[in-house]
Amino acid sequence: MSETPVEYNAKIIAEFRANQGHVGGMWEETPLLLLHHTGAKSGASRVNPVAYLLDERRYMISAANGGAPNNPDWYYNLKAHPGTSIEIGNETIDVIAEEATGAQRERLFVIAAERYPQLYELARKTDRVIPMITLTPERGA
Repeated sequence: MSETPVEYNAKIIAEFRANQGHVGGMWEETPLLLLHHTGAKSGASRVNPVAYLLDERRYMISAANGGAPNNPDWYYNLKAHPGTSIEIGNETIDVIAEEATGAQRERLFVIAAERYPQLYELARKTDRVIPMITLTPERGA
């Protein structure tokens, strides 16, 4: 019996927290953060492990969702509640999430796809434009 996405994420989150942000296996070479978000409809607190890159002093994530036809749930949650937090290593940082648009979105997508070439494949699998999200630390963070 295979594990559900929730069970899989729970294992990654536990490993991340037990090892100051380091995760092994297929994620060993990928920088991960733990994205906290609040359900847009439910109001429930949620956490998802997400690959990231730095762009100046912001963290950049893509809402690729494995190339699925829809954005991941966390995307909609961040749109509804952009003030959130992330865990990097053993530090929690308050951030503001913002969807990049236009030329900024294109620039960030190219940067991310150069680091993670599979992002191009995921983009080809779906008709939607994969959103690029910036997570900017709040002032004083």
